[in-house]
Amino acid sequence: MTSIARSALPLSGVRVVDFGQYIAGPAVAMILGDLGATVVHVDPPGGPLWDTPANAILNRNKLIVTLDLKSQQGLDEAKALVAEADIIVENFRPGVLARLGIDFAELRKARPELITLSIPGFASDDELRRDWRAFETVIAASSGVFTDMGLNRVLMGINPSFSPLPLSSAYGTMLAASATVLALQARERTGHGDHIEVPLASAVMEGLSYNSILIDDYPLRYQTQREREIERRRSEGLPMDMSYDALQEFLDPFYRSYVCADGRMFYVVCPSHKNHAKRCLQALGIYDELVAEGLREEEDTYLPVSQWSSDVSLGVYPLPKFWADKIAARMKEVFLTRTAAEWECVFGEGLFPGAPQRWLKEWIADDHARAAGLMIEVDDPILGQMTQPGPMAWLQESAEAMLAPRPRRWGTAKDALAMLAEMERPSLPVPTDAPGGWLDGVRVLDLCNVIAGPHSVAYLARFGAEVVKIDPAKPLYDCWNTVIFGMSHMRGKQSLLLNIGSPDGRVVFEELVRSADVVVWNATDRQVKAMGLDAESLKVLNRQAIFCQLDCFGGVRTGPRTDYLGYDDLVQSATGIMLRFGGSMETPEEHAHVGTIDVMCGFGAALGIAAALYQKSRTGIVGRPRTSLSALTGLAQIPFCYDYAGRGPFDEPSGRETKGYHALSRLYETASGDHLLLCASEADLPRFRKVEGLEGIPEMAASDREAYLSRAFMTASAETWQQRLQEADIGVSLCENIETVRSRSARIADATPGIDRGSYSFSIFPNHPSGHTVTQLDPFAIRPTVGKVTAVAPAEKYGASTRAVLKSLNYTDAQIDRLIASGAISETWSEEYLPS
Repeated sequence: MTSIARSALPLSGVRVVDFGQYIAGPAVAMILGDLGATVVHVDPPGGPLWDTPANAILNRNKLIVTLDLKSQQGLDEAKALVAEADIIVENFRPGVLARLGIDFAELRKARPELITLSIPGFASDDELRRDWRAFETVIAASSGVFTDMGLNRVLMGINPSFSPLPLSSAYGTMLAASATVLALQARERTGHGDHIEVPLASAVMEGLSYNSILIDDYPLRYQTQREREIERRRSEGLPMDMSYDALQEFLDPFYRSYVCADGRMFYVVCPSHKNHAKRCLQALGIYDELVAEGLREEEDTYLPVSQWSSDVSLGVYPLPKFWADKIAARMKEVFLTRTAAEWECVFGEGLFPGAPQRWLKEWIADDHARAAGLMIEVDDPILGQMTQPGPMAWLQESAEAMLAPRPRRWGTAKDALAMLAEMERPSLPVPTDAPGGWLDGVRVLDLCNVIAGPHSVAYLARFGAEVVKIDPAKPLYDCWNTVIFGMSHMRGKQSLLLNIGSPDGRVVFEELVRSADVVVWNATDRQVKAMGLDAESLKVLNRQAIFCQLDCFGGVRTGPRTDYLGYDDLVQSATGIMLRFGGSMETPEEHAHVGTIDVMCGFGAALGIAAALYQKSRTGIVGRPRTSLSALTGLAQIPFCYDYAGRGPFDEPSGRETKGYHALSRLYETASGDHLLLCASEADLPRFRKVEGLEGIPEMAASDREAYLSRAFMTASAETWQQRLQEADIGVSLCENIETVRSRSARIADATPGIDRGSYSFSIFPNHPSGHTVTQLDPFAIRPTVGKVTAVAPAEKYGASTRAVLKSLNYTDAQIDRLIASGAISETWSEEYLPS
């Protein structure tokens, strides 16, 4: 790759100093480097605090220098580097870097244009937890990630469950990277830099926000078979002891794995969509016979179920058990007639979602992953030729330069200083008195559906973006998918229902595109071209509009499966996440939480939009940002998502029986019946001498530790052990559950975003537009010092702003009424906000 190619990247000329360790800090700086920034990474004298091959990924495109900040020389050299930076990144406990002599508040007094980023484990205003040793698993346990981990695990009685996916760091990385670039683009307008804090505990709560929402009086129609079985067993006092095989019969037929002719499992994700389930049954050759037996498709599934003509409607999730069992039995028979690879072509070419279960090792070597640039080759100076995850987000025009990143390299502080000092300092406007939100005045047109796309735009709304959300005049998805998910991702948006395919609807759509600064859609290349939003067509409508595209399998280049449709769970199956969680090809399981990769990808889209806005303000070039679910699985699996000659076996923790990494880092049951997450390493052994009841650990053989600790932890309560271990500064947390975290952290909504309320913050909306009392997470993980964060309004009913949006385009009431009569627009899908 030439320097000219790299200079075309959107963050070219931006200077970053990265003090980060472990995952989140280095990953943010890696992403900035991938996007063109010049990055200096600082390691302590003993080398990185996390010794892992993943550092080759995290430090690509970086010059690494070793500095001892506890020495005067090292501190002076660090301050010299910082003086040349636009952005400084750190992820230590609150106050640690300042005590070492790098005080962000003091730096920003001298240089208000500076952007500083802190990514602590817990919030600096969290008096209880701020000083904990906040390792990845400690944050997960404290935030409820391991407890009640999915309906499957609850029914199998496996509670808590362990997962090695670094979700806190992955969400924190994407939130922090997007926030940093949003602040950078705002600086071009206001002259202000910012100090941004992104606590990882708050980040993982945002990542799992679709799992923590509480809707009072939740209608029975949305409860799945598994949810009903959990409720039945709890009410009757029955044990949660369901076997994996028995559990499969409680899954929806369009949301489960099937055995194929070659023994590989194939995952089908076709619920909720008006066409996908039907296409699936037609391709399998069983649609007509099921219709003959009484399978129905209701004309209007947004009516209360009591008004349906039948007890079932194809394309609605969940299906009643009778029909779920009947359809699944037929599907099982048909899947055995072809291999998983053959079915992948049938589903992909037939435009409905399904994918084989693959191991991560297979995904890393997959033909599509490599062809599309989702996995790339880097010649690392230590590990040699190495396969690494490709870019997380990119601009299409310059993305080719991101496929050949510079390997990590080492130099002196003098080398690093010379590299930064020779770069041209940015010319910025004189700072304004009231900088406002980072996206004040930016108008966004949201065409997205399901979770990843609409969540990306909901995230932008908190920073001042004005959002108009377009959905079809007649719904394409069922109300479980639109209304339930929409309570989270429709916040802060105006909802317009529009038939873009009609002549009059197309006119309205084009007027909206002409009025927008940013247009966002989760769609494949084929769909984008058909909609007339490809680069050339969009220029005719609005030459200045930034178009952001998200999809399932897209990469920088086109691969054989780029146009295949897919959702979060589908990409989990394709990239090895479900097999790791389940443990074997015979027992795949979706990774516990709704929207696991979706939300991460949404933050990736926001990052791409921020980079495009920055590039446009600096150069006038209008770029097309892009990301995909598949691209973000590389970050979600970054501790083990790589390969090279001599790599050890892919034997990271997997399966439902795993409790952790080793005796010092795993889940333990205590005398109180609660579980504790211990997170320690060999280097921590001397600390155990200070822990009452565990003094003998340092002298014990490693093979004896697990049994010893299992017995010891059963002698006292989880709270007692947590206190003892924390006093010795050993990583530990009770395994909380999300319901407890929510109940302790909720308040009646008060029009504040919660950024001053510690690591966890929820609002209760007793007057929610739905008519239900709704409790949901606050928009609180991004905490700027200068930029304003808004408490976004609750999600309005779909179509509630149709008339207002058209009036803003100068349509009269009479014209609007005519458009409604013709079906070009609609003001509602249903009488009830949440159909019963």
